[in-house]
Amino acid sequence: MTRSGLAPVVLAAVALLVSAPAAQAKCPDEVDAPSALVLEVSTGDVACAIKPHQRRSIASTVKLMTALITLENAELDETFVASDYRPAPVESQIGLRPGERMTVRDLLRGLLLASGNDAAMTLAEGVAGSERAFVRMMNRRAQELELRNTQYRNPIGLDEEGAYSSARDLARLTVVLRTNPFFRRTVNQSTETLETGVMKRDVRNRNELVHDVSWVNGVKTGSTNQAGEVLVGSARQNGIQVVSTVLGAPSKSERDADSVALLEYGIGQFQRITAAPMGTGVGVSIPIRYRRGAELELVIGRNGQRTVVPRGEREKVMSYRALEYPAEVEGPIAYGSQFGTAEVLQDGERIAVVPLVAATEVPAAGLAQRTKAWFTTPIGVILGFAVLTGTVLLLRRVRRPNGPSRRRVREEAPVG
Repeated sequence: MTRSGLAPVVLAAVALLVSAPAAQAKCPDEVDAPSALVLEVSTGDVACAIKPHQRRSIASTVKLMTALITLENAELDETFVASDYRPAPVESQIGLRPGERMTVRDLLRGLLLASGNDAAMTLAEGVAGSERAFVRMMNRRAQELELRNTQYRNPIGLDEEGAYSSARDLARLTVVLRTNPFFRRTVNQSTETLETGVMKRDVRNRNELVHDVSWVNGVKTGSTNQAGEVLVGSARQNGIQVVSTVLGAPSKSERDADSVALLEYGIGQFQRITAAPMGTGVGVSIPIRYRRGAELELVIGRNGQRTVVPRGEREKVMSYRALEYPAEVEGPIAYGSQFGTAEVLQDGERIAVVPLVAATEVPAAGLAQRTKAWFTTPIGVILGFAVLTGTVLLLRRVRRPNGPSRRRVREEAPVG
């Protein structure tokens, strides 16, 4: 997907996160990570956080920005030539050979699931021409997304002076990435087969929570001596999607335990409700033609709109405002017929647009109703007055006697 195609949803996601209030709630006691956070995706509300703005090394979760730059600047079906980068034996890799050609789709799968450093360098050079140019793109995009505590030095995540990010910035970046369907599907896979290249390769997701916890659906692990154990996680239950970040955990088991605790806690802090219940009035009634004084009320129609609110605040923030509807309607009208739309507002911000429908049925007006209604219109009144006046004048003319007037007859009568 090109950057122009992703930009509108990206801006909307970032706007939510930038405007989200600072976290107040204390995280669960079992979370021991030095820096951590969990937030709800659709609202950007932070359920809890521990030093969310602290700058730290983030290891291979750097590859999340590598993925974003690639998705915004390359097509999945493009083919890139493998980089000359030679990872050390201890580095994660997918085993690309010099000169090997692989699609962007498979390179991204190798990047996000197997955390292949060779895949990362191949994508960087394929997109920007060089690692240095790609890193400039990464840092420029971080500024655009207002990741204020983030700076990149390489597209891989190896420890390097001046490279850092924060729990909050990683969560923001992940919310942006989750607007991309390919990214969502990929990070939720346990394994994938890379079909292109000199041979097929089976890669396994290094995020063990995707394998072990049914409701976890991503995202990315990382580990270096300087960063410790890092995990950006995501999960969905009961219609609630959350993202967590754990930085600097001392071991993989503690990293995973902290992530599960955060994800469970975050999901429990929110509830998904009907944003616009069917039949809700919005204060709109439309005059019915041929029925003087009668009006048709419009109400919210059947819709699938849902929204997420903090648990216990079901009645908070919901309001409705009609957007468009006709000035007048005419029967016959069936119950539930659509006649416009309304927006659903949450704390003054639009979260959905829903149909406005007829609250009752209206039969067709009969001839007598139409005639009566017509004569109440301005033109009907004028024409009626003209007809009445003409009739009166005609009757007066008919009643006049033929021949000379009486006065003249009296004047010409002989004197007796």
